[in-house]
Amino acid sequence: MKKVLIGLMLVISMVFISCGGSGKGNTIKVGWFGALTGDQAVWGENELNTVKMLFEEYNAAGGIDVGGKKYKLEVIGYDNKGDAQEAVNVTKRLTGQDKVVAILGPNASGNAIPIAPILEQAKVPDIATVATNPKVTVLDGKVKPYNFRVCFIDPYQGAVAAGYAYDRLGARKAAILYDVSDDYSQGLREFFKLNFEKKGGTIVADESFNGGDVDFRPQLSKIKATNPDIIFMPYFFKEVALSANQARDLGIKQVLMGGDGWPSDQLISMGGKAVEGCYFVNHLDYADPAVQDYKTRYKAKYGKETELNGYLVHDAVLVLVAGLQKAGKVNGEALAKALEGIEVQGITGKINISPETHNPEGKDAAIEKIVNGQYVFQERYAAQ
Repeated sequence: MKKVLIGLMLVISMVFISCGGSGKGNTIKVGWFGALTGDQAVWGENELNTVKMLFEEYNAAGGIDVGGKKYKLEVIGYDNKGDAQEAVNVTKRLTGQDKVVAILGPNASGNAIPIAPILEQAKVPDIATVATNPKVTVLDGKVKPYNFRVCFIDPYQGAVAAGYAYDRLGARKAAILYDVSDDYSQGLREFFKLNFEKKGGTIVADESFNGGDVDFRPQLSKIKATNPDIIFMPYFFKEVALSANQARDLGIKQVLMGGDGWPSDQLISMGGKAVEGCYFVNHLDYADPAVQDYKTRYKAKYGKETELNGYLVHDAVLVLVAGLQKAGKVNGEALAKALEGIEVQGITGKINISPETHNPEGKDAAIEKIVNGQYVFQERYAAQ
C-alpha cells in the first residue's frame, strides 16, 4: 500500500526533471509550476518542456558561471492544476522542501497573486511568465519584493486592445463578455472599458460568465440586441472557441477581439471559421526572425510547435541566468535584488525590469489577426 500511495503522489501531484548536476554543491535548483492537467495543460507542458530544453543546453555547454564557479541547472516542476490553493501548496513545497533558489511561472495571474507571502517568507524570487494582472507584482502601490514577470500587464494590454479597436478598426460601440471568476479576465475587461471610453467609444453591453460555463447564449443574445461594432472577449482559448461558435450560431457577425489568452493551436481547431477574421493582442510576432531559432529547436526536440508560453518562459530563463550572474552567488535574496533594473535582450523583446514595479517596462504589443486558420501579424501597436 505504501508503494502504491507513493506512486500515486508522484503521478498526480509532481513532475521532477533533473537536467544534470550532482546535487552536491554544483547544482542550482530552480522551481517551476503551472497547469499540467486540465484545460490549460497545453501551456504548462509547453513551459516545462522549454525550461527542460534550455537547462539541458546550458548544462551541455558546461553550465553557467556564477561568482567564478560553474553550476549545472536543475528544474523541479509541479502541477498545480491551474488552482490557486494548489499554487500556494506547491510554492511552499518548492521553497521549504526542495530549497529552490528561484521559481519560474506560473502563467496565470490568479495563481501568481496568492504566492507572494510564501516567497517573502522564504526569500525566494518568482519570475512569472504570462501572468498579466497588476497585482502580481504591485499591491496597494507597493512593489512585492520577490515577485517579478517578463510580460506586459493588463492595463497596457487593455489599452492596446481598446486603442486598436477604436483607431484601427473604427469601432465606436463595443460589447464585452468576460469571466467574472478570473483575475486576468476581470483586469482586461476593466482596462479595455476604461480606455475605450476615454477614446470616445461606448460600451453597449457588459456581460459576464463563470469559469467552467459552457453555454454563453443568454449573454450573447443580450449582446446581439445592442448591435456593437466589436465584441471584446478577454478570456482563454477554450471558452473563446465555445462562445465564438455560439455567437455565430446566433447570427452574430461582428469582429471578435481578445488578449493573450487566445493564442493556441486549440483555438484554431476548436474555433474554426467562427474565429476567422478576429484579432487579439499578443506578446510577439511569431514570424519575427528573433524567435525562429527557438521555434526550430523546440520542434526538433518535441516534435510539435511551441505555444505562446514557451517564448515567455524562454525569456524568463534568460532573466534568471542573468540575475544569478549579476548576483554573483546562489542566494534567493541576492538574486531578487539583482533582478531589479536588469536588462536582457529576449526573443520577445528587450526586457528591462523596473525596480519600482518589477515589470518589463516599455515592451510593445503585437496585434495578430486570424486568417485562413493562421495567426497573421498586423503591426506593433503601442497604447497612447
